Amino acid sequence: MRKRKLKLLLILFVFCLLFILGACQSDNKASTSDDNDSTTITLWHIATAGQKETLENAVARFEEKHEGVHVELVQQENDPYKTKLSVAMGGGTPPDVFHSWGGGWLEKFVEAGQVKEITEEIDAENYLEAGLAVSTFDDKVYGAPLGMSLVPVWYNKQIFQEYNLAVPETYDELLTVIETLKSNDIIPFALANQSKWPGAFYLMYFAERIGGPDLFNEAYKRDGRGFDDQAYVEAGQKIQDLVEMGAFPDGVNGMNYDTGQSRQLIYSEKAAMITQVTSFLDNTRKDAPGFEEKLGFFPFPSIEGGKGDKSHLVGGVSPTFSVSEKSKHPDLATELVKELTSIESGQDLVDLAGGIAAIKNVTYEDEFSAEMYKLLNEAEYLQTFYDQTLPPEVATEHLDTTQALFGLTITPEEAAKKVEASAKEALK
Repeated sequence: MRKRKLKLLLILFVFCLLFILGACQSDNKASTSDDNDSTTITLWHIATAGQKETLENAVARFEEKHEGVHVELVQQENDPYKTKLSVAMGGGTPPDVFHSWGGGWLEKFVEAGQVKEITEEIDAENYLEAGLAVSTFDDKVYGAPLGMSLVPVWYNKQIFQEYNLAVPETYDELLTVIETLKSNDIIPFALANQSKWPGAFYLMYFAERIGGPDLFNEAYKRDGRGFDDQAYVEAGQKIQDLVEMGAFPDGVNGMNYDTGQSRQLIYSEKAAMITQVTSFLDNTRKDAPGFEEKLGFFPFPSIEGGKGDKSHLVGGVSPTFSVSEKSKHPDLATELVKELTSIESGQDLVDLAGGIAAIKNVTYEDEFSAEMYKLLNEAEYLQTFYDQTLPPEVATEHLDTTQALFGLTITPEEAAKKVEASAKEALK
């Protein structure tokens, strides 16, 4: 009898154990099923402040439309981002969707077969022609633009008023402004040039104002003048003239723009002007709320006797979004790009970041955005950023030599010859 009870208890124990194990397996299967039903799309970007909020809003709309899909937003600083993306692309571990500026920087990835073509997936009519052009190669589209970026000279209106300074129309008038500011212990131009691109705005503007709007295209297309043209030599000389007259703070090549070192000179009113992209306003709204009331902007002045004009602007597309060829979810990634560059996103960029949309049918109620958009529409020529248009090796030489010009460690002639030598090799 006792043995029979023990046998029954043993059978019952085994049955219970099997039941528990079966339940655990069912739970595990359910968990695995849930995991398999969830899809993650990675998005790498460099947006901050209002631009970041614009992307977050787009992602929220996308996730609402695509149940079970999660977008992982990975924010990076500008300069480290470029290196990290290049490494990820080369290593075969890129994000599904990534920020770029189009031009030669994106084209190198396209030529390597690392970017998905999206010509048929997007409606080109939704975008400004100039915005879409930078990510179009051989009539095939590899990216969709969200914003346009211009480079005006931002200035403190109160400082100008205090010292009876008028907005300069010519370079000679700008030099007078610089001398007046210096005599009152105010730094004329804030500049943080550790990452090299902020100082390049001066070279691009001087070269255009002296050599005219065709100068860069002739050098880039190897059809006429080169990067060693006298206009580039004179542009380099004007940079060094400004450095030597004290137009910039000391040690600009050691100052970091991403961490706000030049912007803080503006906010603290130690400096009166800064030549910087449209997103400077977005940074100001985040860094120093209310300071924008003191800000104005004007086009970089014309140079007497030069072939350029102050209606010619330096600018580009920022950002444009592309899909990696290695994405495991290319269709979803493309849909995300479309959401990131929708009319809603364009409107957010204007309203939240004071930006200029590369998307049509956006309204401009933000005062700064409206004025900037007007400036863009009235521009007779838009000079795209050299470092985003040129092949990477030439862009690097351009940035390196321009930084050296600010450091007074190279002559203008040497700088021009170095860039031309690089162009001859890369642009055969």
